[in-house]
Amino acid sequence: MNNFLYSKATDINQAISQIIDGQNNKFIAGGTNINDLLKYFITKADKLVDINSIKDNHDITKINNGGIRIGALVTNADTAYHPIIEERYPLLSKAILAGASAQIRNMATNGGNILQRTRCYYFYDNKTPCNKREPGSGCSALGGYNRIHAILGHSENCIAVFPSDMCVALAALEATINISGSEGERTIDFADFHKLPDETPEIDNNLRKGEIITSIDLPEKGFQNNYSYLKLRDRSSYSFALVSVATGLIIENGTITEARIALGGVAHKPWRVPKAEDFLKGKEPTAINFVAAADLILEGAFGFEHNKFKIELAKKAIVRNSLMALEPEKQRAGAKPSL
Repeated sequence: MNNFLYSKATDINQAISQIIDGQNNKFIAGGTNINDLLKYFITKADKLVDINSIKDNHDITKINNGGIRIGALVTNADTAYHPIIEERYPLLSKAILAGASAQIRNMATNGGNILQRTRCYYFYDNKTPCNKREPGSGCSALGGYNRIHAILGHSENCIAVFPSDMCVALAALEATINISGSEGERTIDFADFHKLPDETPEIDNNLRKGEIITSIDLPEKGFQNNYSYLKLRDRSSYSFALVSVATGLIIENGTITEARIALGGVAHKPWRVPKAEDFLKGKEPTAINFVAAADLILEGAFGFEHNKFKIELAKKAIVRNSLMALEPEKQRAGAKPSL
């Protein structure tokens, strides 16, 4: 691990001023990802700016539009078990509890979860070429062991996937991200925050230099009556998703009036296809209709030597999870179902 300076910030303006006074300064909160990146020499920090003392970002509160604002420094565990989240946004609670371990969820913050980097084997192995780590060096995963890699939205420069469970639910819920920086405050729709690799796989998101995530807003609609989160992985605990699905439905008189389906583990960002969700509107919640929606979501999916199975796995996961959403009361808290 390289040497670095350490400082604490007690408010947003102080944090921003400390981060922009050097090229390689980084924020640290829970540290569950950046510590690994530093330890394996994937990233370098001249200074770590500790933001845990910023008081305004530790709360979960109601906002004027009927929704909820979640502080970026609230831990994953405190978010998942918060009574408002459990009652109004159980999809988010389920997704968070499917991720990592209890110890990590107790440390990891919501802002850090959104900003975490891929767990691609080759990204973490600095002896191999990786365009995400060293732009222009090549993508070792293309011809390597690519079982966990992308089947959607990839490019010839990168086939890594985004690892978060929480963010799959945030995508389905159509959250927004509140940001502060030296040029003021702004809000980004969650769908527009993370980037596909294209020609710049080293850039994960649209956060600008010196900006900091302050909070996440959830709209009033939480899909608490019909929802499900399904995570399929190689082992039942402490493992990243091969495929995950967050589903929220609104059903009136036996007909779907609104549908949200987001996938994780299949692309460089949580994956949604509005065309498939629109297809389900006005239709009965049947397996046949969910199969048709799954086909629309997986249009253009392309696998590599070791991960072609994920295309069919994703289709089956979408159908199964959509059917599970019809009876959410049968899901155990923290359950990790598999096919």
